[in-house]
Amino acid sequence: MRLADLSRLIGRHAISEGSTPLRVSGTYAIRAGRMNAERTHALMRSSVCIVAQGAKSVMLGDTEYRYGKGQVAVFSVDVPVGARVTRASRVEPYLTLKIDLDAVRVADLASKAFPRGLPRSPEDRAVYILDADAPLIDAAARLLELLDHPSDAELIAPLVIDEILIRLLRSPMGIRIAQMGRSESNLDRISKSVTWLRSHYDQPIGIEELAARVHLSASAFHRHFRAVTSMSPLQYQKVLRLQEARRLMLAAEMDVGDASRRVGYLSASQFSREYARLFGSAPTVDIRRLREESSRGRERIDEGSRSGLETSS
Repeated sequence: MRLADLSRLIGRHAISEGSTPLRVSGTYAIRAGRMNAERTHALMRSSVCIVAQGAKSVMLGDTEYRYGKGQVAVFSVDVPVGARVTRASRVEPYLTLKIDLDAVRVADLASKAFPRGLPRSPEDRAVYILDADAPLIDAAARLLELLDHPSDAELIAPLVIDEILIRLLRSPMGIRIAQMGRSESNLDRISKSVTWLRSHYDQPIGIEELAARVHLSASAFHRHFRAVTSMSPLQYQKVLRLQEARRLMLAAEMDVGDASRRVGYLSASQFSREYARLFGSAPTVDIRRLREESSRGRERIDEGSRSGLETSS
């Protein structure tokens, strides 16, 4: 099935801007009708993103990853990223099918894809980019077509997702992707430490203690963590803290002082400095700008709805 068919199917299910959960658990249709001048910051969960149209840039630490139409981005661990849609328009929006990854399922399928044992990966990274071949695009399209048949989707969709994962495991990046499900691989160890950091982002961390949790020396842990995430453990925790503080101020309308303390900062001035360094402006200025942009976005939607009603009447 051609890429154009996949674009049409994603566009049909992506009913609004952003991410739309689909009928099959852990799958999403993503749409963006315009390019971003600035990066949006979020925690990217371990997942596969199959891009049918448009292009995107993701910053992870100091490393930039670019992917677009006809490519697949595989996120092997949960990472805080700054993302920007670099090619999209109302006529040709950015369209992506996103599938959450389950490390246990990847491990089971990897044992079938590599029946003689899994070779060691030459490197471990949080993000892998590869071209989507015709069979992978066809499988993604068939997954979306199943959504029109709920009884079939319940039984067959998990098999099609397995097919997509097997095709990725048999791709040139397969050995590296398989590491996320391999017990006690370096990628598995870093993934476990990332899970711990996400649950304890507001607490002080000791590198030696965190390294001991995953059975590595402090120096080896630090080296592998940076190799995978492009950040040190402390930098990773800092970004998690700042992203959560931003969410609390924006969604829960928490003030700067309360938000900074909630995420573990003892110094308000340090919080403001680090916040501005990540997001480009002081917390109060940034939150005011985000609220104004959100308000303008709602106004554009309301105007579009009124225009549609007037046209149809």
